[in-house]
Amino acid sequence: MASSPAVKKAWRSLTLLLVLIVGLVGVIAIGVAKGETGWAPKLALDLQGGTQILLAPKLTDGGGAVSGEQLDQAVSIIRDRVDASGVSEAEVTTQGSQNISVAIPGQADEETLARISASAKLDFRPVLAMDAAGSLTPEGEEDAAAEGEPAPAEDRDPDPLPEGAGDLEWITPALQQEFEDFTCDSDAALNAGEAATDRPLVTCDETNQVKYILGPVELDGDVITDATAQAETTQQGATTGGWAVQLRMTDAGGKAFGEISSRMFGAQPPQNQFAFVLDGRVVSAPTMNAQILDGRPSISGDFTQEDAEVLADQLKFGALPIGFETQSQEDISATLGSNQLQAGLIAGIIGLALVVVYSLFQYRVLGTVTIMSLGIAAVLTYLLLTFFSWRQGYRLSLAGVAGIIVAIGFTADSFILYFERVRDSIRDGFALNSAVDQGWKKALRTILASDAINIMAAVILFIFAVANVRGFAFTLGLTTLIDIIVVMAFTHPLMTLLARTKFYREGHPASGLDPRRLGAVYRGRLQFRAPVATGGRGKSKKNLGSRKEAERRQTIAERKAAEAGVEPAGKES
Repeated sequence: MASSPAVKKAWRSLTLLLVLIVGLVGVIAIGVAKGETGWAPKLALDLQGGTQILLAPKLTDGGGAVSGEQLDQAVSIIRDRVDASGVSEAEVTTQGSQNISVAIPGQADEETLARISASAKLDFRPVLAMDAAGSLTPEGEEDAAAEGEPAPAEDRDPDPLPEGAGDLEWITPALQQEFEDFTCDSDAALNAGEAATDRPLVTCDETNQVKYILGPVELDGDVITDATAQAETTQQGATTGGWAVQLRMTDAGGKAFGEISSRMFGAQPPQNQFAFVLDGRVVSAPTMNAQILDGRPSISGDFTQEDAEVLADQLKFGALPIGFETQSQEDISATLGSNQLQAGLIAGIIGLALVVVYSLFQYRVLGTVTIMSLGIAAVLTYLLLTFFSWRQGYRLSLAGVAGIIVAIGFTADSFILYFERVRDSIRDGFALNSAVDQGWKKALRTILASDAINIMAAVILFIFAVANVRGFAFTLGLTTLIDIIVVMAFTHPLMTLLARTKFYREGHPASGLDPRRLGAVYRGRLQFRAPVATGGRGKSKKNLGSRKEAERRQTIAERKAAEAGVEPAGKES
């Protein structure tokens, strides 16, 4: 006998679910084989420990203090940078009135440290002069010029000051001498990020191979609205093998940059070059080969993919309001440790056991469907957490464990709702196959509405919360989505197949779907099963209850027909 469409659809859903599980296992196995991940999710600070970095502000020789507003802004920017690096569950807090503490799960790599401490102050300056960088300062030479120290302002600045930032009048004899004596390892080079923005700057590129005289700042990094790392291409679209950072500017910034590019286009070298200066160092000084009027310039240089991504994140989230230096870096132990993790897992096992006991007591053998569904949900949750831990840097915290435990109740509630709707349909006289279909249609709407509310709550928490609360929101949202997948791709298809088996179809007393135990009295349109009179007081009460149930479910037409003594038309039972 050919399978019905419902059976074919059920098998198709179960097959797709199996493919999903096997696919996740296969992908994770590839990561394990490459040594990029393990078979378990990574743990957060409270369960594993990690690295604590203490950042101290770079104050000028004159002293001064960092304002609370600057500190709060720096904390927000550093948190965004750490999150963008793929490190979750990091803690960024103020320590005292000036320092910032950054705690990162596990061991922090060099790229992450660069994202945290770099000021990322971007300036756009015109190139006035350039030359190959000189040799390192001879040992013992203490001449101010040889040390690369800036000349006094009264000798360095022209009188009167030029109006244009690209005007060669900025190059005075004193500035020219400073440039010739400048070395890339001098104190002046190290402190170039603190130079005045309305005066020329003598500095080097990041490789210390070229030194520049740059005009005053014409644009700053505030005009950048987005920065993206991408493979560098030629004008014909071919890749060069290098990486660049594509910028997107505000309307005002794009207009100003367009005017600058129009002025430089066609000028004599090096006045046709425009320097991107990051923290006082020239990242790139490309030649202006065209007018860039769309506000989308590109920073190119000797970048690897990791370098470009770090720079893009720094520029995207903005420069720190003040410079910071790493004061200390140390390993920290877990704040909660394995004992709390074990306690959380025990709590989850107890909750799961209670759900299992209730399901078996209430639904008998049908309760095993709940147990199997929870098992599938647990497998999917574990695999997805492991996958996100590998690909997205997710780390499981105790708050995340709490989100998983809470989801056990949500998931079980979906199954219970479905089973009760099936039972209601059986009470209405539907055969089991039809009852499963009718119950699914009624339950699905309620399940989706309930899970949609949970997902909305999780998304709101994840967007507006920080630290561990985001971990709770993530696992809550993930397990809610898994609940929808399991109930649609496993629970309902399995019920569809079980409804065709003799054990459930004939309503075995242990099946949990016995029509007699459920009080099913309606046997079709306009026809009821008449209660049978039997001896015994207890059975008479039961029959009386069935008769009252039948009378309660009658329509007005059926009642009138009964009062007139007319037998309602209907199907034979």
